Amino acid sequence: MRDPSREVRPRHDPPPAGAGRGRGTATRCRRLGLTAALLALPLLAGPGAVLPATAAPPAAPPAAPTAPATDPDRPVSVALTRMDPRTVTPGGTITLAGTLTNDGTETLTDLGVRLQRGEVVTSRAELLANDADPDPATAAAGGFAPVEGTLEPGATLSFTYAVTTADLGMERDGVYPVLLNVNGTGPDGEASRIGEVATSVVQQTVAPAAATSVAWLWPLVERTHRDASGEFVDDGLTALVADGGRLDRALSVVERLPTVLAPGAPAATPVAPVTVAVDPALVEELSLMAEGPYDVAGEEGAGTGSEAAAAWLERLRAVAADHAVVALSYGDVDADALQAAGLPGAVARSQPGATAGGGEGDTPDDTPEDNADDTPDGGTDGTADDGTADDEAAADAPGPAGAALLRDVLGVEPRTDLAWAAGGSLRPDTLATLRDGGIERVVVASSALTSGEAVLGTGGGGAAARTTLPGEDGPVEALVADSGLSGVVGAAGSTGGGPRVAEQRYLAELVLLSQQPVGDPAGQSVLVAPPRDVDPDPEVVAAMIADTALPGLRPASLADLAAGPAVDAGAPVEPAETAALDPEGLADVVVTESVRSDLAGAVVGEPASVLAPYDRALSRTASSSWRDEPAAFRAAAADLRGTVSALRERVTLLAPADGTYSLASSDAPLVLTVQNDLPFAVRVLVDARTRDNVGLTIGDVGVQEIAPGQRATLEVPTEVRQSGRFAVTAGLTTPGGGPLGEDVAIQVRSTAYGTISLSITIGAAVLLGLLFLRRGVLFLRRRGRTEDDAALPEGAAFPPSRSPV
Repeated sequence: MRDPSREVRPRHDPPPAGAGRGRGTATRCRRLGLTAALLALPLLAGPGAVLPATAAPPAAPPAAPTAPATDPDRPVSVALTRMDPRTVTPGGTITLAGTLTNDGTETLTDLGVRLQRGEVVTSRAELLANDADPDPATAAAGGFAPVEGTLEPGATLSFTYAVTTADLGMERDGVYPVLLNVNGTGPDGEASRIGEVATSVVQQTVAPAAATSVAWLWPLVERTHRDASGEFVDDGLTALVADGGRLDRALSVVERLPTVLAPGAPAATPVAPVTVAVDPALVEELSLMAEGPYDVAGEEGAGTGSEAAAAWLERLRAVAADHAVVALSYGDVDADALQAAGLPGAVARSQPGATAGGGEGDTPDDTPEDNADDTPDGGTDGTADDGTADDEAAADAPGPAGAALLRDVLGVEPRTDLAWAAGGSLRPDTLATLRDGGIERVVVASSALTSGEAVLGTGGGGAAARTTLPGEDGPVEALVADSGLSGVVGAAGSTGGGPRVAEQRYLAELVLLSQQPVGDPAGQSVLVAPPRDVDPDPEVVAAMIADTALPGLRPASLADLAAGPAVDAGAPVEPAETAALDPEGLADVVVTESVRSDLAGAVVGEPASVLAPYDRALSRTASSSWRDEPAAFRAAAADLRGTVSALRERVTLLAPADGTYSLASSDAPLVLTVQNDLPFAVRVLVDARTRDNVGLTIGDVGVQEIAPGQRATLEVPTEVRQSGRFAVTAGLTTPGGGPLGEDVAIQVRSTAYGTISLSITIGAAVLLGLLFLRRGVLFLRRRGRTEDDAALPEGAAFPPSRSPV
């Protein structure tokens, strides 16, 4: 039940179509590969555009047509603001209203409008075929109705026009292509057609026996506005959630749904259920903004969106209370791009059901030892910082798990078993990774499947939004979004003739689906999933959703579709590109993952919890939102690589003040000091070596644990074989071999005697002692002779000391 205190009053004056859009229709259609939608758009824009009639997916989906330049022969553009009723019955009156704008350079007078129709179509396949060969809408026509006033260059006039179905000769149920023809007179005095808009009129007399189930998956997604350290780089999110912004309009669509009071129900509920797909990273950013002053681009307290963010989140809570919520992967990562780059661990960690303390999530092929070799330079090209941005977050951050984040902020339990393919399809190995991460069902686009026309109901059978996809380890359950209808909704804001024309096309396709005979007793099912960056007109899209309650249609949930009719839609179309993200930026992400994996092996504790802020940064950087912004993605990826690589620089070996160590004995240890400036404990290895390993041998101290924010003294065993000076280079590595900090050069001075030196010294001392002993013996012998000489008789002579010979 909706809380009245949270009720948001609908705005009756929606902003002009296209206001505030950051990306064009071409981008939105390219993301989903909306083939059927592109086939539909020529009818909306008017006759003359020719496209293939088949709804099968092309190898490379074309971009939606942009608004043509002003035609000199058709200088007046027409925008319909009213077309009532949405479906007519025989004898009913069709009322149109709108505006005429003179985009030319000449004044136009004698203005008049009329509605003319073409031949009726009774199936969706016929309607799509009509897009390839547009009906000239000349089968019948109403009379011209004058438009008062003169249309000056750049001026706008309003008009209203009414005609009955009898006037147009509409005798059968079905869809009638119609053309609103605008005539006028130019300076030459000749009357001619000066403008037109094509649309369709739906006539329905009898409701089908089996209703067609229609479900909606509505995205609330936006690329990140933060850098890898978590700081806001701009305040652009404020404009998006403020009144009139894209996200404000997207949320307003669900808020504007009319409510109905079912018999016996205690309170009114929305006329149709909508499953809201939310990127947890978006909710996290808005929560940070809503907390109060926040820095932007390094400027303290420069953020201005606290009030707007808080209001938008409060509205989202009210919507979440009435509608199901699906948690997308954190940052809406490009799962296929990461999988193709060999990073299944990054895909797994980003999934909404992943937990910070639930394990690393890396596959056996994603080990620190394997990834350490990916970077020739060790990935230490980042600039070291003081690390204050993420220190507190690293201590108590909830990991990248989106479910927990949405649960805390929105107060609901989101679904975590559903993955929505950003590009419309998923690789078989990506499906396997997602399934291992708890994903049970995926949402893909019909245009991305080899037999997608079976989903649309144009191949002779009924429409069905349920199928299976081939995965590496077996089939995977899938829901298939109708690319045609999803594309019509996504491009409604840029449809020729205005959003009301888009709504009428959407309704025409659904009614034709509901009227075709279906053999399956379960009926038909349709899933509408607009592009992630949809920029809607709230009133028009809310009306589209409400159209689901018309006769022959039945509002449904995703759970209803999962239990409904199934069809064989083939296999995913092989993408034209191996990775949609820019290869240069993706290479930086690969390097970052290798550095992250190496650091994970050095973390004391649970790596997934300790490294959660950096895992979230990687997911935000690898978002599918960057697919159409390669330059911005490259910049974000370079920042990510630098930020994560800089973590290595925060574990350092401190050199002595004068660069010299002295060893007092032959086995005195080499005392080294390690500084850990990271907010978590790490394991390190010491790598100390001499230039030539002569005279000094340095032992292995083994793996050492260094507490966060602490210094530690390590005693490295040595053996000195000779005294003197030795050049030693010392450094730190992770257990996986990744470098930490920078190597330091040390001069080791030894005053101790080694074994050889000691032997020589002792030998010299012994020899010196022997020499002194010899001199003492000789001295004593001389002295004895002197005493003997004193005892000789007078006149005796000493014998000669040398031989006289």
